[in-house]
Amino acid sequence: MLLDIIDLKTYFFVEGRTIRAVDGVSFSLDEGEVLGIVGESGCGKSVTALSIMGLIEEPGRIVGGQVLLHDRGVMRDLLRLSTDELRRIRGNHIAMIFQDPMTSLNPVLSIGYQLAEPLRVHRRLSPRDAVKQVIGLLERVGIPDAAHRLQDYPHQLSGGMRQRVMVAMAIACRPRLIIADEPTTALDVTIQAQILDLLRELREEMGTSIIIITHHLGVIAQLADRVAVMYAGRVVESGLVQEIYRKPRHPYTRALMSSIPRLGVWPERLATIEGSPPDLTGEPVGCSFEPRCRYRVPECAARVPPLAEVSPGHFAACLVAQRGGLDDG
Repeated sequence: MLLDIIDLKTYFFVEGRTIRAVDGVSFSLDEGEVLGIVGESGCGKSVTALSIMGLIEEPGRIVGGQVLLHDRGVMRDLLRLSTDELRRIRGNHIAMIFQDPMTSLNPVLSIGYQLAEPLRVHRRLSPRDAVKQVIGLLERVGIPDAAHRLQDYPHQLSGGMRQRVMVAMAIACRPRLIIADEPTTALDVTIQAQILDLLRELREEMGTSIIIITHHLGVIAQLADRVAVMYAGRVVESGLVQEIYRKPRHPYTRALMSSIPRLGVWPERLATIEGSPPDLTGEPVGCSFEPRCRYRVPECAARVPPLAEVSPGHFAACLVAQRGGLDDG
């Protein structure tokens, strides 16, 4: 076990309202494992990642739960650490690849300087040794003529190159965990494939665990071992990728899978999920997906379903599925 998230809750307090962006999320991650977190926009994926990293800012606040990092037999709750202790972990033990490198890279500092910073801070390398490592990192992520790129600024690089710099920065100190938040969203299909191949190679070479956050089910299928499906700030289904893709047991996961166009199939109309995501400002009374669910029963509107095992290693937060009512699909 590397990481254990238990009942994580992150709320935003805006104009007298409480927005429950992450509302009781739990999952675990093993050494060397790739976990995919998937769901539509606004379901809490990115807020979960930022909570793990301790990067939630006002008006947001982590109001409950545990983020347990297991390190050589020592277990630390990241939510209980001081700011200085978290800084020693970020970039060193846990690193993050953000969705938009242009907003993550400092526009007035060269990429060489920005890549060398974690090496100077965490590894105490001399400027000369840091430069050598930076050149090696840029070469490792496929940036040509790396030595001459050190003085370049982010705006001088293409989108794919900037994302490669973000990957290089994430692996600079050989962290045990990389969190990749929508790492391929703004890239064309060819560059997307290259970034995914790069993450796969890093996992195989370094044994790095990865949490990849995306709304793209195809990305999860290519890279992840297990998947957690989020809806309305909660994990509604989790298990092995092959099992969930073969036989999804939560109606929301089924709806997501059905909405993907298939090669060679030409329906008159693409499948959609009827209705709208719920308002996250109120205390949930029943299943958040109940108003949009074609499998719902009266009890679904009255009780919040727990995340329970529906088959070995496969969990779903659905009362109907837990009673075997969705075994047909």
